[in-house]
Amino acid sequence: MTDEPVTADRPDSPIRTTGTDHVTIWGSNAADTIDFYRDLLGMPLVLRQPNLDDPSQTHLFFDTGDGRILTVFVSDERPSQRQQRVGVGGVHHLCFSIEPDDFEDVARALDEDGRGYNVFDRGIFYSLYTRDNNGLVIELSADKYDVPDDRRGEVLATAQRIREDDGAEYAEDEHLAQALEELGLDATPADLPEAPSGAAGVGE
Repeated sequence: MTDEPVTADRPDSPIRTTGTDHVTIWGSNAADTIDFYRDLLGMPLVLRQPNLDDPSQTHLFFDTGDGRILTVFVSDERPSQRQQRVGVGGVHHLCFSIEPDDFEDVARALDEDGRGYNVFDRGIFYSLYTRDNNGLVIELSADKYDVPDDRRGEVLATAQRIREDDGAEYAEDEHLAQALEELGLDATPADLPEAPSGAAGVGE
């Protein structure tokens, strides 16, 4: 494990990103991809055009909910699959935020869609794991606390310091609550269901 410091301070680097514009994945076909991302997860399909590097494919753009975009290269020649092979440089999973109040409704919707899933308490947030039509692991996470987007890095870095001082293996609920209180932010927990903690497999 590296000993590099964990901090929300900007590094002295030649380039500074300003946020995430979009993430692009290789997908199967348009119909199955739209069924999952638009019709199940509720992401509007906001743009559709040819893949400009390979016009034989279609490039689908979905709004993930906050203006940040997920794009998918699709082709009618590619069937969907249940598993994905992942190596160095590959995508392990994608995570999208959901409202804590919607957590049980989301699980119910996945049940009704016939999709397997697992739910875990990840210490500082709740996670529900399933797979998309490409076999890619999809995480749907609900924050335990209302963390302002523009201060998320600061909150996490503060929780990291508290976790290290506590000698804990990973960031837990109390570390995040203490970080919020230290930074003068609301530390009222969300009402989420009981869930096991620790390592997770992914529902089939």
